[in-house]
This record gives sequence, C-alpha cells and structure tokens, in this order.
Amino acid sequence: MTAAPLVEIDAQIPAEPAAEKRSLAGLTRARLKEALAAGGVPEKQLNMRVNQLWSWIYVRGITRFEDMTDVSKDLRRQLDAIYTLDRPEIISEQISVDGTRKWLLRLAKRGHEARPPEVETVYIPESDRGTLCISSQVGCTLTCSFCHTGTQRLVRNLEAQEIVGQIMLARDRIGDWPGAKGPDDGRLLPASERKITNVVLMGMGEPLYNFDNVKAAMEVASDGDGLALSKRRITLSTSGVVPEIPRWGEEADTMLAISLHATNDALRDELVPINRKYPIAELMQACRDYPGLSNARRITFEYVMLKGVNDSLAEARALVKLLAGIPAKINLIPFNPWPNTRYECSDWETIERFAEVVNRAGYASPVRTPRGRDILAACGQLRSESLRLSASERRSGAEKA
Repeated sequence: MTAAPLVEIDAQIPAEPAAEKRSLAGLTRARLKEALAAGGVPEKQLNMRVNQLWSWIYVRGITRFEDMTDVSKDLRRQLDAIYTLDRPEIISEQISVDGTRKWLLRLAKRGHEARPPEVETVYIPESDRGTLCISSQVGCTLTCSFCHTGTQRLVRNLEAQEIVGQIMLARDRIGDWPGAKGPDDGRLLPASERKITNVVLMGMGEPLYNFDNVKAAMEVASDGDGLALSKRRITLSTSGVVPEIPRWGEEADTMLAISLHATNDALRDELVPINRKYPIAELMQACRDYPGLSNARRITFEYVMLKGVNDSLAEARALVKLLAGIPAKINLIPFNPWPNTRYECSDWETIERFAEVVNRAGYASPVRTPRGRDILAACGQLRSESLRLSASERRSGAEKA
C-alpha cells in the first residue's frame, strides 16, 4: 500500500493577537443574535439580520461578509471590523487510498490553555452517500482498552460552535455548498448532490458527557433553513452514559448507537470501563426505553471484533439473547490496529461465522468495511497526536511514511 499523501499546513502558532476577532460561523440562532446585538445591530433589526446571516452562513457557506449582497455595505463593514466567518484551522489533511479524508484541526485557545487544542474529523465517502465523523471532546475520559482515542487524556469539551465548525470545514474542503467546486483530487466522492449526507458523533470523546453543547450543535445541523441534515441522518454514539440516554432521545431525537463490544459485565468492565458504573442490564433497559424506538428507528449496537476476546460463537449467541426485544441493527467492526495495542483483529472466517449467527436470529449485522486504516482514520484510531508533537516532528514523520 502506498503511503497516504499528507498535506501539511503551516503549523506555526502565531503570537497572541491584541484583539482576536471571534467567528460567527457555527453559532446557534440565539448566540448569533447576541453577537449581532453586541456588534451594534439595533434591536428592531435583530431578527431580520439573524435570518439574513443564517442563510448566508449555513445555506450558501460564504466565508466573507462582503459576499452578503442583501446586507447593507455599512453593516458588512461593521461586522467585518469585529467578527470573522472563519472555520477551525486545518493543521493537516490526509487522504487515504480509499478516499477517506482525515483533518487535524486546531481550535481557538480558551482561558488558561497553554496552547490551542486539536481534534480530528473524518469524512468517509461511498458511491451514494458521505458520512462525516465528528468529535465532541478534545481527548476522552473513558479509557476503553481497545480504543486509541482513550489513550489521550481529556483536555476539554468542545463548544457547540466548534462541533458545527467541523461540518462547515468539511463542506468547504469537499465542495458541498451550492455551486461550489469540489477538490481537484476528488476521489470517490458520492454521486449524490449532497456530499455529506450523514453525520455521526463517533469521533473523539463521549458526546453525552458534553450534552448541552452537542445538543445545541445538532440543532444547528438539523435546522431546515440552514445545514438541513435530517435527524434520521444524525447518529449519536455513546459508550453507555445511562442517565443521559432517555434525555437525549426526548430532547434531541436523533438516531442512537451503543458502543457495546461485550455481552457480560466482566468482559465489558475491561473493554469499556464505564460499564463498572452503568452495567449491561441498566444499559439495555435504557435502550428499551429510548423514546421513539421502533423498527423504523432502530438502535445500532457497535461490536468490535477482537481475536480470542469476544468473537466466539457463544458470544454471538449471547449477543442475540441480550438484544431480544430491542429493534436493533448490529455493526460488526473488524478491530482497527494502532501503535502498541495488545489486541488483534478477529480472523475473517471467525467474523463471518459470528455474523451468520446474528443474521439467523433476524438482525441485520453488516460487517463494517475498515476505511482509512492507512491514515489512522478508522473507527477507534482517532487521537490528536500533534498535542505532543511539534510541527517539524510531524513533517519529518510524514516524509518517512
């Protein structure tokens, strides 16, 4: 396999600006209204101006105030003096041989942070759809033993604006705005008009530990007058924060995925340590009680296939028994290796036999084709390595690849 091309963008951290402009891109309607009021827009004009800017920012994807042709020149100059429409900063972009794209993004430094934090976002194109995997935290607290992200300490939650910003940045890069030109190297982009058809909260972090910001971000993403993603096309994946699962269903109403990976508490305690706090029985009850659960709104159960750990036929039968009565889909995920992990991926024959047991029980159990393995963009591989690497070290590593 040839090395994945790596596009390095100047990663020098500039000196702290005297008065850094704040971006309006990614804000909720309420936060946008507050920003316009703070920028001097008269109270009686606020609702109209919010609607105007909302359309320009989230329907057309513009990045310059001067392009807002139905906004007065004076107001455009006024906004440009104090705000920007910037997205998160790209540090690097990697493109897999299978067309998967991974962006390492730098966020604005906040409070007493020593340096700007970084997250990873992944775009997975298929012939008829494009899935964007976004992050909700910098790092993670859950320390799932098979997950590379879990080896990075939690730095902080992402703000709603930073979560939405990942979607906007991805749409910029692949030309997913009306009339936009796609990338010159647009390998394997979907044939559909929309290049990002699905968003999954399966990147870095546990989204239910950042509930309010994730909820606000998904309200922006699903706004019919803006980014207009159907809630049926948004999936939140949780490792099992049981108390927040029904609340998410009631307040956000998106699709739900459970990072399961084991059928008994002893093994799941090892693989997914949050199980010690919320054991399997409590998790399954929360799933049965998930608002709106039906055959049309099934819960996806994610099950990573680990050689000699959780891949026996007995485990397959236990999985079927565990999920009895829950409208479900089971994603079998071949383990994606990462440096220094102690786990191996199950043999393909073992995965097929496991899937056959699940299929015979009446569950859809697709085996998820690994994507982006060559750039560490596959499920469980995300980790913002640059937190501990200088730009020169990253550049040197890319040259050796």
